[in-house]
Amino acid sequence: QVQLVESGGGLVQAGGSLRLSCAASGSTFSINLMGWYRQAPGKQRELVARISSGGRTDYAESVKGRFTISRDNAKNTVYLQMNSLKPEDTAVYYCNAQGSYSLYWGQGTQVTVSS
Repeated sequence: QVQLVESGGGLVQAGGSLRLSCAASGSTFSINLMGWYRQAPGKQRELVARISSGGRTDYAESVKGRFTISRDNAKNTVYLQMNSLKPEDTAVYYCNAQGSYSLYWGQGTQVTVSS
């Protein structure tokens, strides 16, 4: 089992920045891919960014150039640096960890961007 604990959400004005962190504990050796998803009210959960254990990254088109995902394998922690935030980035952000046969989710952290 893997436990994921997120931190760093909050309220920020449009154009501002936030940094999310997600610390993994437990059977972290099984994790290949870590990422961030988000879900806005009335919408489906969507991928924001993900990073492999080797450092390969993927981003949603809507956040390219504004968000940066990074990973500290020694600390089993993944980060999401969010710059130039927009009101449409408002959502609950969920950390995700994937192994070969398993999928884990964090509890979610609220990000609210005011206009």
